[in-house]
Amino acid sequence: MTVTRRKFLAIGAGGAAAAAGLTGCGGSRSSLGGPDELSMWTWVGSVNDTLIGQAEKAIPGADTMRLSMTRIGTGYKTKLLTALAGKSLVPDIVAMNDDVATYFPNADQFHDLRDLGAEQLAGDYLPWKWRLGVTPENRMIAFPMDTGPTALFYRYDVFQKAGVEIEPDDVAAAAPDWDTYIQLGKKIKQAVPGSVITDNISGVYQSALAQQTKRYMTKEGQYIGDQDHVRQVWELAVRIVKEGLSANAQSGTTDVNAVVTNGKLVAYNSAVWWAQLGPKNAAPDTKGKWRVCPAPGGAGNRGGSFLAITKYCKDPEAAFKFITWLESAKNQAEAFLDPVLFPSTPASYTDERMTAPDPFFGGQRIVDVFAASAKKYPGAYFSPFDTMIQTPITAELVNVEVGSKSSDQAWKDAQTQIERELTRAGAI
Repeated sequence: MTVTRRKFLAIGAGGAAAAAGLTGCGGSRSSLGGPDELSMWTWVGSVNDTLIGQAEKAIPGADTMRLSMTRIGTGYKTKLLTALAGKSLVPDIVAMNDDVATYFPNADQFHDLRDLGAEQLAGDYLPWKWRLGVTPENRMIAFPMDTGPTALFYRYDVFQKAGVEIEPDDVAAAAPDWDTYIQLGKKIKQAVPGSVITDNISGVYQSALAQQTKRYMTKEGQYIGDQDHVRQVWELAVRIVKEGLSANAQSGTTDVNAVVTNGKLVAYNSAVWWAQLGPKNAAPDTKGKWRVCPAPGGAGNRGGSFLAITKYCKDPEAAFKFITWLESAKNQAEAFLDPVLFPSTPASYTDERMTAPDPFFGGQRIVDVFAASAKKYPGAYFSPFDTMIQTPITAELVNVEVGSKSSDQAWKDAQTQIERELTRAGAI
């Protein structure tokens, strides 16, 4: 069974479109902005302000048009889905987060970027990132922006105190997989009591899942989230909790930052953006005490965004010139400086704006580690229903960590809830 666009939008927007009386009705004005400007919606911190400022004066390559940017602080996706459902006052260009696949059932609301010449640029971008913007029906609705390659962050000083390997290459060699990483974590905890290697059970699960070549569904719509590749990641997360190597600092609480601030979290497998959100934000006085090395279990990716051109766009060719200019290798390197977005263009990785030593990480060129991860990550298919599937899994993993359910019962309950939700959505 397939999901209609109207039904999917109602689900994705939490019923907001229906509540606003917009679904299924057109408007007298389909797009936003004047005839000489392209309207763009994105969220705070998703683009480089200097570059946007240039385009607001005149779009490079289309200098008769200028950009009109709207940054939406909260409820971005709901507002976008509501606008699309109503087919009225829709922006010309929109940003999409790493849940880009949730827009696939709505693909006819966007231009196929290949019709505008995107295929000629494919070689400039990471292949797996490029594929994420292409629907199973082979329509390219989303153009690559940033990525979220993963690596292992660790406290150099604590590792030194524990008497284990301390240099990035040596740590990577000592913990090439999750089993050896767990053993390393146990050794550090024995030498430095209280040390943990994850903030919570979900952190491990997400990082390990991010290394897989398949996730919850196939392109053909088959649910595979109950198969061994997911169960093994689940059991790995549970094992780390049972070994006492999780801080049990649940997402959305102040404890997440606290375990970084107080030095309890001595190693963490996460994405490049965690450097900013984690130690640089929560523990600025640890400057010089962190290092980065390849993650146990291999390369992975968590996060990254896209740009799309809606079918209501008043000048698709100008819009395409804008997004390809904004996401060129040169400008993605600029966006790495602010707001710290890791490029999807490999040519950026040798740009001197990215390769400078990072004093917070003891002068290490951490970009080299994340660049290698981005290049090695094999990619996986993300379905429109991944968020729907992920929610009960995360909730049940928390139940395991806090001790309210056994691992087997929690897994069973998660699968029951997933089946219920996917059936309700018409996905199975």
